[in-house]
Amino acid sequence: MASSLEETVRQRIDYKTKPIGALGQLEELALQIALIQQTETPVLTNPHMLVFAGDHGLASEGVSAYPADVTYGMVKNFIAGGAAINVFCKQNGLKLLVCDVGVNGTFDENTERFVKYKIRPGTRNMHVEPAMTPDECAAAIDAGKTLVNGIQYRGCNVVGFGEMGIGNTSSASLLMHRFTNLSLPDCVGRGTGLNDAGLHRKLTILQSVADQYQHLTNPTDILAAMGGLEIAAMVGGMLQAAENGMVILVDGFIATSALLVATTLNSAVRQHCIFCHQSDEAGHRLMLDLLNAKPLLNLNLRLGEGTGCALAYPLVQAAVNMLNDMATMDIL
Repeated sequence: MASSLEETVRQRIDYKTKPIGALGQLEELALQIALIQQTETPVLTNPHMLVFAGDHGLASEGVSAYPADVTYGMVKNFIAGGAAINVFCKQNGLKLLVCDVGVNGTFDENTERFVKYKIRPGTRNMHVEPAMTPDECAAAIDAGKTLVNGIQYRGCNVVGFGEMGIGNTSSASLLMHRFTNLSLPDCVGRGTGLNDAGLHRKLTILQSVADQYQHLTNPTDILAAMGGLEIAAMVGGMLQAAENGMVILVDGFIATSALLVATTLNSAVRQHCIFCHQSDEAGHRLMLDLLNAKPLLNLNLRLGEGTGCALAYPLVQAAVNMLNDMATMDIL
């Protein structure tokens, strides 16, 4: 049954100077944001993009087309302002914060764009032992929560989540497999560009990992065994953002795998989420379908970093501006 607020906002949208439903998905987006903020006149303030970075011990098994030290190099690039996410955030008015929760390397940079919450220098090789201890996983979750609380204190009410970590599509595929019960081949893709032989090797290794931890049933135990420090931080950030009543911008394959974990821990997180795009990574469409999500964009992106969030943000702004500023039929 629709709430009185939902009915009121729907009536406002229907009475705008347009045919009913003519602005399509933007109308549903405006309604969703109004319901998240529990107001007829929602506002988006101090939007942030949080990019969590961490290395993966499983990368030593050759599951990625790129060497593990690319994680460190890309974080340096984020800090210097030269990555795609820097460009898109600057263009569309989002403040970028890059958080090291588990990169194998040290950073001397002192800039407001960079935050250090390093738990350890990368996860362990989950093919040999769990990626994280329970305490390490909990610390990464807490890092995400702390960062979200910090930006909310500075007036942010809309936050996107991105990541960087060579090997993290493997973690995301394993989490997707466990939290959706889909077959592992449906969940595994080429990541950063594996060829056919590399994809076969990746699938073989991930099947072995999945079998090794199939006895685990607690969501945080599964996350600790097969996740990444940056994925756990996104889980914590999403949980806290929902608790704080914030709008959550969901990026691609890896960010959505974090959301699967977060919604398992608290189903209310889902209603705060705007799905910014459909990734070109195999399996993302299946995750979106299971979450009953309608992505705003489909640009064949598979970069990560939160780039889909930054690109979609103007559409989120447009939906709110339509609700607040577009005239109604009274003027006709």
